[in-house]
Amino acid sequence: MCHYCGCREIPLIKEFIAEHERVTDAAGDAQRALAAGDTARARELIAFMTRELASHWRGEENGLFAVMREDPEYADYIGVLVDEHRDHSIRLPALDLETPEGRAQFDSMVKELHDHVSREEDGLFPASLTALSGDEWNRSMAAWREAHPAE
Repeated sequence: MCHYCGCREIPLIKEFIAEHERVTDAAGDAQRALAAGDTARARELIAFMTRELASHWRGEENGLFAVMREDPEYADYIGVLVDEHRDHSIRLPALDLETPEGRAQFDSMVKELHDHVSREEDGLFPASLTALSGDEWNRSMAAWREAHPAE
């Protein structure tokens, strides 16, 4: 992610980035577990990723994405991101890590996830600085809180 626009200082964006980091760290740990032959540990990490991503995506889609999607300039871009959320929410928990194909699919999904995160952190999040009003930030944060009731 860029470090020049200041979006990292916005509390909501900080939360999204922290979630991205937890998920990508878990993905790397799962890849290392698979390389070491520890399929059980990889499954635990993928289950964690699945749970973390579910609340993360709910917070993004019901908040920041919903607000920014109201502007036609961002609607298609966000539509692609939402489609990727749906795709990963189906594919990730269905992986068969016992097969070389399933492990290769996981590696491919990790790359897709990094690309997805980059499009959010390097594209959408910086754009949100100029696109959102104070009320829209409040709506976005309220949606994130609703998706994360225990935090």
